Amino acid sequence: MATTVMKTGEKPAAAAVVDPADKKQPSHYRGFVAGVFSGIAKLSVGHPFDTVKVRLQTTDKSHFRGPLDCLLQTVRKEGFAGLYKGATPPLVGWMFMDSIMLGSLSVYRRKLNDRFFNPRQPGHEQGKLPIVGHAMAGMMAGWTVSFVAAPVEHVKARLQIQYSADKSNRLYSGPIDCLTKIFRGHGVRGVYHGLSATLLFRTFFCFWWGSYDVFTRMLQNNTNLSTPAVNFWAGGLSAQIFWITSYPSDVVKQRIMTDPLGPERRFPRWRDAAKAVYRENGFKGYWRGFVPCFLRAFPANAVALVAFEGVMRSLPE
Repeated sequence: MATTVMKTGEKPAAAAVVDPADKKQPSHYRGFVAGVFSGIAKLSVGHPFDTVKVRLQTTDKSHFRGPLDCLLQTVRKEGFAGLYKGATPPLVGWMFMDSIMLGSLSVYRRKLNDRFFNPRQPGHEQGKLPIVGHAMAGMMAGWTVSFVAAPVEHVKARLQIQYSADKSNRLYSGPIDCLTKIFRGHGVRGVYHGLSATLLFRTFFCFWWGSYDVFTRMLQNNTNLSTPAVNFWAGGLSAQIFWITSYPSDVVKQRIMTDPLGPERRFPRWRDAAKAVYRENGFKGYWRGFVPCFLRAFPANAVALVAFEGVMRSLPE
């Protein structure tokens, strides 16, 4: 076997140094997979609250006296299943939406940190993404998922305002029937009715994910909570921050999505729906249905974030 003889005075070859920047980066797929589990958890806990919220948002005061009255009337007339009316599209939708939203959120966080806030440098440990970076990533993820969320929420809203217990008296027999009738009558534009309102509403994701990072750091630095417990509390609290800041825009969005399509349409522009809310109920109209929404926000999103972060930790990079 041939051997290499080192010449006199020749220095041995230096061992290859691996630049930290060249190490394998975490795979993008993890956020998209973990988001599916987040969507399932969120819908299971939160849909009954959402049904009450939508019904309060889209009816006048004479129909329901408040959240509890809405809940009791729904259960009495339609059974417990009435609270899960319209759950099929968001079950499928939340799986896709949370997959896209949380997957894109993970990608945007990494890209913003690598390219803008803390570019990788040889021999230096990369810094963490700052709060403003988390807020920016959240807003961009919100815009991204809006193109999936708009038709899902449109169908869900129209199903949720069908109050008849007798299925034969309902305009739509289910989500597929609803989607089919909207598409046949109004095309793709009808299916995406309310897209601009959805984009505006999800712009407020900046408050959700910015505050999620704030709460996570506070709990990690000032408590002895386990990692899942930190995810639970940070997820629930940040979701409530999001709804406090975004709720009026959600009320307007729901009005637009339940507005008749075609010549009977009442709100051709976002501001028309916003003015109608104020004209009918004043400033309080923008907060109608807030209580069930706020009560739902903590448990639904706390459980969803525990599921998401837990799956993220369990998946190989």
